[in-house]
Amino acid sequence: MTMREIDRQVAGVLHAAQKILIVSHIRPDGDAVGATLGLGLALRAAGKTVQMVLADGVPSNLRHLAGSADVRRKASGEWDLSVVVDASDLLRTGGVLGAIKPGLNIDHHVTNLGFASVNLVDPEAVATSAILAERLPLWGFPVHKDAAEALLTGIITDTIGYRTSNMTPAALRLSADLMETGADLPELYRLGLVSKTYEAARYWSTGLGRLQREGGLLWTVLYMADRSAFGYNGTDDADLVNMLSTVEGDVVVLFNEQKDGRVKISWRSRPGLDVSGLAVQFGGGGHPAAAGADITGDLAEVQERVLAATRQLVQSAGSL
Repeated sequence: MTMREIDRQVAGVLHAAQKILIVSHIRPDGDAVGATLGLGLALRAAGKTVQMVLADGVPSNLRHLAGSADVRRKASGEWDLSVVVDASDLLRTGGVLGAIKPGLNIDHHVTNLGFASVNLVDPEAVATSAILAERLPLWGFPVHKDAAEALLTGIITDTIGYRTSNMTPAALRLSADLMETGADLPELYRLGLVSKTYEAARYWSTGLGRLQREGGLLWTVLYMADRSAFGYNGTDDADLVNMLSTVEGDVVVLFNEQKDGRVKISWRSRPGLDVSGLAVQFGGGGHPAAAGADITGDLAEVQERVLAATRQLVQSAGSL
């Protein structure tokens, strides 16, 4: 099916529905929040009734975005259409939809499973927010300032400030178009990427203190107790993994202990070294240079298995 045909399908289901549920993945990043809010606000401006749900809520550093206070942690009531954005599989939504098959999935992960009735997946896009910024007007939904700020935040954060290897001239032009609506790029950049709380900085310190290196492989661990010790209220890594990706090496792995005996794994790699296959191997997904997985098991055992598999990849690149 061509992109033009998919666009017609997407526009058709969005215009036909009046009550729309939008969900994204657990531990939402800037693109998950930006895509949820950007789509939701654009649909609301068109007269749709929209419910936006993120199982883990909106992170504190993104609550300045318009509409963030309306985001719920659980879905309620009835809807005509359910839309999943920026998630490569249904499990990543945290069970928000239960066993219901979504009507529409909009995503840019190369590992997307195509789990909805209509799937618009563009792995070449720098962010799901970029897909929406480009295509919402084509579907008949103009992007106003509030929606533009959400979508611009998604692009800024998922490209780590326009510096990921998949950056394109088109993504920069999209950002300029969003700025034309009145979206303040410097301020959104500061709030979404640069600004950190004191608690987050202290949280980082413990992960940095545990950083280890073996040739081109680097890794560190964050424990649940670290969040309590430093008063960090999130369940994520406070973007530590992206900072570690600037350290010289081939692959960095961050192990983040979660409740219920789970461990969140984040991989970052240099250009040309694909870690998405590793993520899929452990039940996750993502992009060639940035991927993740949630694994149930003892942290030490999970770390041993993941590092063994990652070593094989780094060895194949001749860096161990």
